This record gives sequence, structure tokens and C-alpha cells, in this order.
Amino acid sequence: MENNWKQKTLENLEKDVWRQFDSDSRLIRRTKELRKIQLSSFTIEDLRLMIGQRFSLDYLIPLSRETLSEDIFAEGDLYKGDLLKSVLSIGTEFWDNNKNYWTELNELIKDKRLKIAEKRIDCDKFDECKYRK
Repeated sequence: MENNWKQKTLENLEKDVWRQFDSDSRLIRRTKELRKIQLSSFTIEDLRLMIGQRFSLDYLIPLSRETLSEDIFAEGDLYKGDLLKSVLSIGTEFWDNNKNYWTELNELIKDKRLKIAEKRIDCDKFDECKYRK
């Protein structure tokens, strides 16, 4: 990635502008708004929301890893650990295609798995990755 990628928007990075429609739901309107915001301005909730919708993972997973390295149970608008839950819920296809991201996240959580389980955060999809086997 470019050195200044966090200063760009998802629209800039992906070279894709999503059209706005009057019938868009609140969630869709918000995700479209977030695509126009510099990544450096994303909040934990913004990351949780976009990752939960499986949008722009190639940019948002590295950004979320930085947040999770500071606080593994970083909290968006829902509860402590909601960002981690969104990240761990991503399907195995993403992790299978991004070994470096999987390895980095696995390093972050490997000694915290008991606490993660206590918070009822499911690691199954993450653990199904081919690198875990």
C-alpha cells in the first residue's frame, strides 16, 4: 500500500464512487458516507460497521489491527469487543487469501483466547482458515 493510504478515502483508494438513491436504507447511506471520509478519521464504530458489512477489507483490516493492538476489546457503539467480533466473523476466504493479516491477528489474540471466549466472541470462522490447520 501507499505510504499515505490512511489520508485517503475508500473511494480514492478503490477508484469507485457508489451512487446515492432516495430509497437507500440508513445503513447503506452511512456506508456510502464513510467511503468519502479519510481512513485516518474512522472511529472504532466506523470500522466495526464497515467490516461487519464486509466492505473494503483490504484497507480496513490493517486499520482495525492497529486499533486492536492497542485494545483487543475496543468498543464501537455496541459493547466491549464488538470490533474484534466483526473482524473474527469475516469468512475464511478473506483469511485464506491474506495470510499476513491472519498471522498478525492470530498473534494479537493467541494469548487472549480465554478472555475472548469469556466475552462470547466466536473465533470459529477465523480458526477455519487454512493457516490454522
